[in-house]
Amino acid sequence: MDLPAGTRNYNYAEDMAIFRTRTHWFLLIALLIILFTAPLWFGDHWLGIANRIGITIIAVTGLNLLTGYCGQLSIGHAGFMAVGAYTSALLVGKAGLPFIVGLFGAGVVAGLVGILFGIPSLRVKGFYLAISTIAAHFIIIWVIEHWTSLTGPNGIMDVEPASIGGLVIKTPTTEFYLILIITILAIFAAKNIARTRVGRAFVAIRDNDLAAEVMGINIFRYKLTAFFIGCFFAGIAGSLLAHTSRVISPDYFQFKDSILFIGMIIIGGLGTTTGPIFGVIFIRLLDEFVTQLSPALQTAFPNLLPGFTSGIAPMLFGLVIILFLIFEPRGLAHRWQLFKAAYRYWPFSY
Repeated sequence: MDLPAGTRNYNYAEDMAIFRTRTHWFLLIALLIILFTAPLWFGDHWLGIANRIGITIIAVTGLNLLTGYCGQLSIGHAGFMAVGAYTSALLVGKAGLPFIVGLFGAGVVAGLVGILFGIPSLRVKGFYLAISTIAAHFIIIWVIEHWTSLTGPNGIMDVEPASIGGLVIKTPTTEFYLILIITILAIFAAKNIARTRVGRAFVAIRDNDLAAEVMGINIFRYKLTAFFIGCFFAGIAGSLLAHTSRVISPDYFQFKDSILFIGMIIIGGLGTTTGPIFGVIFIRLLDEFVTQLSPALQTAFPNLLPGFTSGIAPMLFGLVIILFLIFEPRGLAHRWQLFKAAYRYWPFSY
């Protein structure tokens, strides 16, 4: 952990503490106050955007553990979200199980499906592994589209809202608090996984899998563990998406979303805890900005080609990816690290 000048760790507990100084705790408390009071100054529109950001952060955090930490490139993450969404909707709706059971069931089932499609990672890697995960996405969507007796001919149109105890969560505000709490838990879990023996094994495999194997790391076991954990997070995100949208169909889980998730961890910073947060917020706010800008452009320039304004978002996304790869390949998280490096020398940072 980056510490202010003059601050030292004198025991193991201090060395492992995520929040080490008074400034760390002050910033954490301030951030939590801002987040938990957000519904007081957010309208329903921005609460909806915040909910979408939170769900995406959970999914991208899982992808970051799989790709950013373990180095297993997956371009089928939206498919694993679909597994979680349908699993949770069926467990809660048809089986009548509590939402919490459906939530964890979605994560477990998505994780097991991830293990199934992660088996090729023992023999292939890089571009070839990416192709196998692309195949996983299309296989999952094909199964969902053709298993209509279970998933419905056009999806599930009446997903039950989330409920905990007697509280039914179906307003933007209550959904915001549910998603916020689960997002915080997901980020905290990912941070701690990265610091464990499992996380260190992931990094060793990513950096040099042959050297990791020579050191005694079971490559196959840890790769499958990475697929399970990454897809577990995707399943949790899919469950939240299903119960907050109240309607799901294969159209909600398009292949372009998987590409978008990869772009988010590149922009945010691969192999960092804050990377998914920065990347998701940046891309979602950029998408919202373009959505608000497009009608104004169409009004100001009525002679624009049909469909030009609708193509601005993917064009900007591609341009942003290129610029980040050229000028800041380590992502926004690296900019944050540079800021913290400067902060360490501030006299009030103790």
